[in-house]
Amino acid sequence: MKNAFKYLIVSCGLFLLSCTKIVEVGLDTAAPQLVIDASIDWIKGTTGHEQKIKLSTSTGYYDTIFPSVSGADIVITNAENTVFSFIENPGTGEYSCSNFHPVIGETYKLRVVLNGETYTATETCIAAPDIDNNIVQNNAGGFGGDEVEITYYYQDNGHEENYYLHRILSPVSVFPDYKAQDDRNGQGKLLQEYYSDEDLKSGDKINIRLYGISRRYYDYFRKLLTAAGAGNGPFQTAPGAVRGNIVNQTHFENFAYGYFRLSEVAIKDYTVQ
Repeated sequence: MKNAFKYLIVSCGLFLLSCTKIVEVGLDTAAPQLVIDASIDWIKGTTGHEQKIKLSTSTGYYDTIFPSVSGADIVITNAENTVFSFIENPGTGEYSCSNFHPVIGETYKLRVVLNGETYTATETCIAAPDIDNNIVQNNAGGFGGDEVEITYYYQDNGHEENYYLHRILSPVSVFPDYKAQDDRNGQGKLLQEYYSDEDLKSGDKINIRLYGISRRYYDYFRKLLTAAGAGNGPFQTAPGAVRGNIVNQTHFENFAYGYFRLSEVAIKDYTVQ
């Protein structure tokens, strides 16, 4: 069913291309804004010492390269005022730390100083549950029953509200598949998540990542998905600028895009049977 739908789309597309020419619409481009990708991921079973923060700027709609930003002073401070410095690999916009110390439930503060302006954000390190080993495969899955589908499980903590970010990467997808989820309907239960694609075949390796995230990041990421078009109906309006938790303390109006997040991460690889 899915293949027939794809063929129909391709056929219509070829017909339209034979009758029209592609027009690139001229768009106004706003002044570049700083983008701070401060995602601290503590992969289970590691020390979490090696971390990176990336600085870039926003760019035009048709551009595929995001210019890197150099020359920033970046530190993260924990609750005991221990300072972790992030040093740039010259000219790359990537700032690295080799002695970071993540602690579940501890609050951290980010500070980025660039061109005389100071950006700050505060966030708590959130735990993630383990992904169970019993991943179930169904070769007649998906909406139309014509896809390879896997189901994986993880135990929710019944003593608190929990929020999760799922990231799944497979050989048949150019980009990872993301989903933000809460435990509203599964408090304290064994939760499950699905992934399916008709192009999956025996031997394909699927990488599953499960992040523990805060409620605020959960709300932020869902807005990002809406802005990217995920789940948009024909009459929905995507927000023009999705603001994170990073604040410019020097000039509030000159905000930065991005988010400061600290997550424990569970990883599981699965090979399609």
